[in-house]
Order: sequence, then structure tokens, then C-alpha cells
Amino acid sequence: MNKLYILGALFIVILLGITWQMAGGILGGKDYMGALALLGAAATAIIAVVVVTKYIRQMQMDTASGELAEENWDGIGEYKNELPFGWAIIFAGLVIWAVWYFVAGYPVNAYSQIGEYNEEVATHDAEFNAKYADMDADTKVEMGNSVFIVQCAPCHGLAADGIDGKAANLNQRLEVTTVKYVIENGSNNQLLGTEMPMPDRNGLFNANTGALITDAEIDTVSKYVANGMKGAGADIFAGACAACHGADGMGQPYVAPSVAAFTPELVVNVLNHGKKGAIGAMPAFANLTDIQKEALGAYVTSLSK
Repeated sequence: MNKLYILGALFIVILLGITWQMAGGILGGKDYMGALALLGAAATAIIAVVVVTKYIRQMQMDTASGELAEENWDGIGEYKNELPFGWAIIFAGLVIWAVWYFVAGYPVNAYSQIGEYNEEVATHDAEFNAKYADMDADTKVEMGNSVFIVQCAPCHGLAADGIDGKAANLNQRLEVTTVKYVIENGSNNQLLGTEMPMPDRNGLFNANTGALITDAEIDTVSKYVANGMKGAGADIFAGACAACHGADGMGQPYVAPSVAAFTPELVVNVLNHGKKGAIGAMPAFANLTDIQKEALGAYVTSLSK
């Protein structure tokens, strides 16, 4: 027998001996998976050594034959050898096994810490919503204040004043720059909870003049809205804005949001969908429960009263 085969057989025996010495104890008892893993390790060792030995022997003894491909690189070419049938079967089997393993065998159906956490959070949120479903108005505002301190104050400030323009000042409904930005650029922030975009200035007509709203009218009506619907600009608002936002600026269902004052529904929609405007973008807050969002809506609405 060729000494290469003898060395291969000896190496297999050594590998199996080491494997048994290190993990042989798992064969006793009821750990079938451990026994299966040990069997797999042994089979892998045997197959690996046999294959390596075979190909080393083949490199020693075989001579090249067959038809060369036309392509070559610096005189080095390849033979047009057919893919070994055994390799094709093994490859196909591995593909099938991989699909089974990822879809049914382990990853998709496996235990997940993230999945367990999400399930526990969902259960907690459901219990929380049920417990506080019937809060009175004062309790809701108190809860909203607590949530605001944790979730909103880092940007809007403890006094909800926007920290020198870094976020919206929630002590008033709108500021001049915000109103002017929306009139000039339009808005699609889902403040009604649905896709109800407001057109930009090219779609805003002043019914009093029968023409598109002008720069001077934008400046005037922006100050009027930011001033709590007071002062000069009432006629411009009536001609260009009231048809959607209402004569009092409190908005109309399914048409436009309130620009005169915050409402709990408006705040909840901002929390659900986020908002972008003159200052920048505010993200949506999917981590809050429905009750917490309602409480925040009640609290923010109470600030400007």
C-alpha cells in the first residue's frame, strides 16, 4: 500500500482519537444533538482526509489530458473538463440544505432576544394602554408632562420654548418664520393623519384680489397667524386661507389643520408621522404608546391656553 494512504489512515485514527478524548463523554445520557454533532465531526474528519489524500495522490500520478480552452494567460491555459457529477450533486444538495436551514431549520424559527424583547414590550404596552384608558383630563396632562420631560425636552426645552430656535416653541401655535415657510413651500406633514398636502404659494389665491398671494401679503398674514389671529392681516387670511383652515383658523376635518391653536389630535399626528419645516425635521416617535401620545397631545395643548 502506498505510504500516503498509510499516513492518511493514521491521521484519521489520530483525529478520531482526539475527538473522542475531548467530546466522547457526550454520548452517554440523552443529549442526542451532542451525539449527532460528534458523529458529524468524525464524518467530516474522515471525508476531509480521504479527499485530500485522493487528490494529492492524483497530483502525483495523473497526467494532464483533454482539450484546452482557447483562452490563456501568459501561456497558461485551462482544460475543458466537465464538472464532476458528484460535485454537482453535492452543490445542489448544499443549496437545498441552506434554504431549509435558513427558512425552517434554525434562523427564522430560532429563539431571538430581540423578538422576545419586542413581545414583552408589546404585552407591556397593551397592559399600560388598558390601565390608563379612562384617565381624566388632569391626569392625562400630568402624564403628558412626564413624557414630555423625557422624550421632548431634550429638543424643545423644559419650558417648551424651543431652546433658542433649535426646535419649535410649543408655547404658541406657530411662529412667523414657520407660517411664512409653509405658505411659500407648501406642506405635506400629515397633520390630519392623512395625505392632505397644502399647495405652495403658486396655488394660493387671494379671493379679495383674484390673484396669487404676494410677498407683502405673505408677510402680513404670517404675522397675523403667529400673533394668535390678531392684528393686521385678517382680510388676507379670510381671502386666501379661511376656505381650508376655517374663519377662526381652527381647521376643518379632512381639509386642513388648526393654525390658531394646538389640538391633541394634531400633536398625535405629528408624533405618528414626524414633521419638517423652516427649522428642520422632527422624527416620528414610534416608541410611544397610544396613551402616551394622547397624554402628550393634552399637555402640549394646555401650554398655550
